[in-house]
Amino acid sequence: MMELDERKLDPAVALASLDEMGPREPHRLFALKQGDCFAVADAYGDIRGAGDGFFRDDTRVLSEFRMTVGGRQMSLLGASLSQDNVLFTSNLTNLPIQSAAGRDIPQGAIHIERVRLIWQDRLFERIRLSNYSREHSTVMVSLHFAADFRDMFEVRGSTRTKRGTVHVAKTEKASVLLGYDGLDGLPRRSAISFSQGPDKLSDSRADFLIAVTKRSSKVLFVEVGPEVADTPGRDRFRAAAARARFGMRAKRRHGATLHSSGRVFNDWVERARADVALLTTDLPTGPYPYAGIPWFSTAFGRDGVISALQMLWLNPGLARGVLAFLAEHQATETSPFSDSQPGKIMHETRKGEMAALRELPFGRYYGGVDTTPLYIHLACAYADRTGDMAFMDTLWPSLKAAAAWMEEASQATGFVTYQRAAESGLSNQGWKDSIDSVFHADGRMPKGPIALVEVQGYVFAAYRGLAALARRRGEFAEAERWENRAEEMRVAVERDFWMDDLNFYALAIDGEGQPCKVRASNAGHLLYVGLPHPERAKIVADQLLSASFHSGWGLRTLADDEIFFNPMSYHNGSIWPHDTALCGVGLARYGERESVVRLMSGTFESAVHFNMRLPELFCGFTRAPGEAPIAYPVACLPQAWSAGSAFMLMQACVGLEIDGWQGELRVTRPRLPIGIDTLTLRHLSVGDKSVDLSFQRVGDRVVAFLSDRHEGMVPLIVRS
Repeated sequence: MMELDERKLDPAVALASLDEMGPREPHRLFALKQGDCFAVADAYGDIRGAGDGFFRDDTRVLSEFRMTVGGRQMSLLGASLSQDNVLFTSNLTNLPIQSAAGRDIPQGAIHIERVRLIWQDRLFERIRLSNYSREHSTVMVSLHFAADFRDMFEVRGSTRTKRGTVHVAKTEKASVLLGYDGLDGLPRRSAISFSQGPDKLSDSRADFLIAVTKRSSKVLFVEVGPEVADTPGRDRFRAAAARARFGMRAKRRHGATLHSSGRVFNDWVERARADVALLTTDLPTGPYPYAGIPWFSTAFGRDGVISALQMLWLNPGLARGVLAFLAEHQATETSPFSDSQPGKIMHETRKGEMAALRELPFGRYYGGVDTTPLYIHLACAYADRTGDMAFMDTLWPSLKAAAAWMEEASQATGFVTYQRAAESGLSNQGWKDSIDSVFHADGRMPKGPIALVEVQGYVFAAYRGLAALARRRGEFAEAERWENRAEEMRVAVERDFWMDDLNFYALAIDGEGQPCKVRASNAGHLLYVGLPHPERAKIVADQLLSASFHSGWGLRTLADDEIFFNPMSYHNGSIWPHDTALCGVGLARYGERESVVRLMSGTFESAVHFNMRLPELFCGFTRAPGEAPIAYPVACLPQAWSAGSAFMLMQACVGLEIDGWQGELRVTRPRLPIGIDTLTLRHLSVGDKSVDLSFQRVGDRVVAFLSDRHEGMVPLIVRS
């Protein structure tokens, strides 16, 4: 994904623009999501119109929603999300104010609780005022509101020469309707409804005089939706909360669960699982994990695939949903504007006004060079995990079309390359897609077409997986051809990307055939797919684990001696949990399991400092005693592949593989995270059976065993 790349901004410019275009402390903001709606607000529950708001289908339908009591902002006591991510609660108290009668009310006399949720395109809020003083009080509660109906890309900083029509607000006794007709012909509405008529109502503010007797409470209900609510109130709020919680509980029940001997560790795992569930949207093709809130709350190809890979061992149903959606939206034509060619897999889709008008190409955009091989890799991994050949048969034409695109894309150089087809597209099209993320050692920007090192690794894995599937289907000629393709790619990468002088793989090869002799974490993804020779893999692993890359919190995206290294950058020295996890799996593949335990520990400790929720990325400063990791200002939080990193690293620690073809569990040299003595996986699916698998520390060893509760016999093979 991009750091405001659709604005074509340099990262330094983007950071300088934060005051006007984005929330500055994402780890202090709170997000709710349901379907294609999400809300981001501060700890007070206020929306202030920076990067926060209530969004529906990539449009901000509420850009301001602030509450004052007695004409003043309140004092914050605390704010939190429920464990299932359904309810946001803010606890507040009054500052010194005057009652409606002019009597002084001291600070702390009135407790204000705001509880909020989203259900079926509607935001529900309950505001409770409790008077703990010894006097009766009538106070003025004011709700300040606005809806700018800005497209998500406008909120992120894009400018437009023309917009649609904003309508004059329509006020009724207990509601106000805000409206906008877009240039795409679609009406967009935001109706704010109250459980009681305000004493004064304008097009931007509702004032309520609320009498609260001593030791009693009064409640106000508010709803914001596309149309006026019948009668907001306790019953509607409770019903929406119950349905939302039931729906979230159903999502969290999909797949196996983890439980360890560490209470705080369990809190992290539960939050990560809840975040994946929160971001997963039920589409007609099945569940799909949206990338992250606020900037990327939509279906991204790369993010969806990697999130599904992270969760595959626990919940293969997520991978099936991702594969079905991406197959349905596979490109069938060539379009420079959308960077599409037949067989290519989608990078991003959007529903907003600017996308509909083709003011930008992201309505359905294919400018991701790695998404197609990753899609094939996920399909093959899903097949190995489940043995679901029936689904593979339905997917087979799509997989062959994707493979044909890879072959076409590599004809010129032997490597799969990218070069944007239109100026409106992304200049860099790997996972590090900011404008300065691919460069030569002296700082020069490479000319295209560009071959990224990790992409060639994904292509290698895709061909190898396709060959195995083709053999199972009896297509032996295709299997041999794809096996040869995989081997040709392995040889070419070892020959052309390896840098003898740096003992590392080059970041990329440019359009002039020159390597970008830069040490970046991308090389760790080669270890993930198992491409390097073991001797070279060991050299790369040693460097990834050195102080140049390993900050103590995780792996930096760029070695600290490279010319563009900046621990505060988006891609050039920051830490991305999903990147650390992929590298960690690669380290485990080559026997570095103890190192994975270290990475797991640093990642867990980072999460603790971020209130149990890993952001999209954070700064790559070296860890110092007593200091916390440094947040990145405009990171998404929550982010699907950051949440999923916990589970990918855990699988790498315990060395578990699930063979869906043979119906076997295989455990190799298992390790447990530091401070964890037992770990149990419950309801782990193996073929048509379900088992509980436990790991226990015994002295300096970790043993694995099946519990008594299992459905049928499942072989467990343990290698020490």
